[in-house]
Amino acid sequence: MVGTVARRVTTQHFVRMAVMCSLLPWVGVTRVSAQEDLLYKRANAPAEQRVQDLIGRMTREEKVRQLDMYAGATGVMDKHTDDTHAAKDAVLVPGKAEALWGGLGVGSVHDLNATPEQYNMMQRWIVEHSRLGIPALFIEEALHGSDTGTVFPAPLNLAATWDTELAQETASAIAAEARAKGVAMILAPVLDLAREPRWGRVEEDFGEDPYLTGQMGLAYTRGAQGEGLNSDHTVVSEPKHFVAHGSPESGTNTSPVHLGERELRSVMLKPFEPAFREGHAMATMAAYHEIDGVPVTADPFLLKTILRQEWGFDGMVLSDLGAIQRLYKVHHVAATPKDAACLAIKSGVDMQFYDFDHDVFQKALLDCVAEGMLPEVELNRAVAAVLRLKIELGLFEHPYVDAALNQRVYRSQEHLDISLRSARESMTLLKNENHALPLSKSLRRIAVIGPNGDVARYGDYEKEENGLRISVLQGIRRAIPQATVMFDNGKNLAAAIAKARTAEVVILVLGERQGISGEGFDRTDLGLPDTQEKMLEAVVATGKPVVLVLENGRPLTIGWAKKRVPAILEAWYPGEFGGQAVAETLFGDNNPAGKLTITFPQNLGQLPDFYNADPSKMHKYVDNDGKPLFPFGYGLSYTSFRYDDLAVQVPEPGSKGNVSAKVKITNTGNREGTEVAQLYLREDVSSVETPDRALKGFTRVTLKPGESKTVSFQVRQDQLAVWGMDRRWVVEPGMYTAWVGGSSEATLAAHFVLKP
Repeated sequence: MVGTVARRVTTQHFVRMAVMCSLLPWVGVTRVSAQEDLLYKRANAPAEQRVQDLIGRMTREEKVRQLDMYAGATGVMDKHTDDTHAAKDAVLVPGKAEALWGGLGVGSVHDLNATPEQYNMMQRWIVEHSRLGIPALFIEEALHGSDTGTVFPAPLNLAATWDTELAQETASAIAAEARAKGVAMILAPVLDLAREPRWGRVEEDFGEDPYLTGQMGLAYTRGAQGEGLNSDHTVVSEPKHFVAHGSPESGTNTSPVHLGERELRSVMLKPFEPAFREGHAMATMAAYHEIDGVPVTADPFLLKTILRQEWGFDGMVLSDLGAIQRLYKVHHVAATPKDAACLAIKSGVDMQFYDFDHDVFQKALLDCVAEGMLPEVELNRAVAAVLRLKIELGLFEHPYVDAALNQRVYRSQEHLDISLRSARESMTLLKNENHALPLSKSLRRIAVIGPNGDVARYGDYEKEENGLRISVLQGIRRAIPQATVMFDNGKNLAAAIAKARTAEVVILVLGERQGISGEGFDRTDLGLPDTQEKMLEAVVATGKPVVLVLENGRPLTIGWAKKRVPAILEAWYPGEFGGQAVAETLFGDNNPAGKLTITFPQNLGQLPDFYNADPSKMHKYVDNDGKPLFPFGYGLSYTSFRYDDLAVQVPEPGSKGNVSAKVKITNTGNREGTEVAQLYLREDVSSVETPDRALKGFTRVTLKPGESKTVSFQVRQDQLAVWGMDRRWVVEPGMYTAWVGGSSEATLAAHFVLKP
């Protein structure tokens, strides 16, 4: 918040004002006390001045309290449905609040998921019972929706749209629903690169590419934070997990990540940088793992040098749940809980996330400051980060929410429409042999078979009883009500096969479920789980036409299906309208335009397998050609597109201007469709090894049959910079190659010489 500097009010001035007010009550002057006119309470004062004024008035006990997170539902409410939700009729128990919080204030509250009335009840108690009236920051998950609000498709779906405008609209809708209930910070977006598909959290990511993830993350951050945080519809965006969490050793969550500084800067930090530098994200989450032996929560190079000094970040660093505790229990870089807590704060973390008991954590910081192990300036830095958020959010002026607002925005039609649009745009057609799709609406007997057929798969961090829960079976029955649509979940294979034999077409809905995909659900195998492969092969053996619909949170090794199933549609976890979007796509009302944001390997032996590997990586084996099953950027349409006339224009030497590329795209099919045109670049000879090709631009273009459009790409020169041998960014002169097409295997190429 920016405002003019309020003039300082002297003690003599207060005395004069008090006398005037007592002698001249008829002029209507409101009696102003010193407490009410404190600098940190002045809405029009510069935020940084307010922060420093407030810190100067706080005791150390009040300071360390601001760095602690408290559980809401289980902590002070009389009833809760689970550890993360207060019962809808729950009320705050004053005795619990007094025992837990006393008068020192509260840093943040998590796992409450309250009604507006419950939020107001808790926030009022906190404000009125703390000496300085500091409001709490309420934080919740919002991976693809705010609690029971609109259920949006999973982030991997959102990425498959390659639609940054849609990403911004999605985040804006989630933020509005969250803020209306008092939530002022959401734990999203996830900007890790999904380069290890065995990892269960792939579904939370935007894919394997730094540029695409960075642009989607930037759009998401802008949508969540809007034009300013001091509103009733914006929240703090918290890109996570900083940094490189998506490439863990063995694909297991929280395991070590192995990379050097060049790969760290050139690859892993790139997805995060736009959200902070351009989007001014005001929070981030420090990840669990270690990089080259240094845990992230104990790494000042990441949390201070890069994040704060190089990128100008002035927001709050929250540890991932229990990440500080891991310094003591797992990484063994701290001998005691006290050492772990103080090491994390000194390294650049600002708030713990259920790491240690509150008294242990807070006493540790107090003791470390008193003993000189933690400089007070570091404590104040962390406190300032938390207070800055609360001031920027306007919580001191408007700590409570209007319950009527929630009634207007909760699951509004606008938000539901965004969810449906996202589901439609994310549909990714992987195979369509002999135009097996779209299916004819004249079909009269259809069999829907598979464990995902009659359930709405949402993915992790979303209860499947929320939302409209439109399953693929429901979607198909609504799309062609005149047909007989049979269903079998496949548990009894013989019964399923019997239904398949009586159908004109079989739609197999297979994939993953919660408990196989999601946080902590890492796999050693990427095949269809359980007995689904056996079911697939048995249904295909009936000789009936088969369409395979996948709902899953990671790439699957479906080599057998690619060879023998004529049509494959990847739906990922498409939200509450997923079944409708799938049905519309199967029967031609939605022309699929989704593109893969993560490579599908043929088998586990190829891992890691991402498109932008260095040229020295070998892709051939004695038992495998090393090619991907489906490449990054790939996705079919019910129409076809041709690319022509690629031209690249370079800026004048020394101008720092953009490299621009133009290409003509023509719809060569017989129906309207949307294509995601993708630009890839590489420097032919560079001072250090760089990827074979790397995405540097993309755009969505919708064309009618026979229509052509010329699309252009603008590439900033700093996008071409390499982290050189002297550990500096440099844009190198030389020959470059550009490719444009509908996937990372684009063949239309042009060469150009760049002289920076």
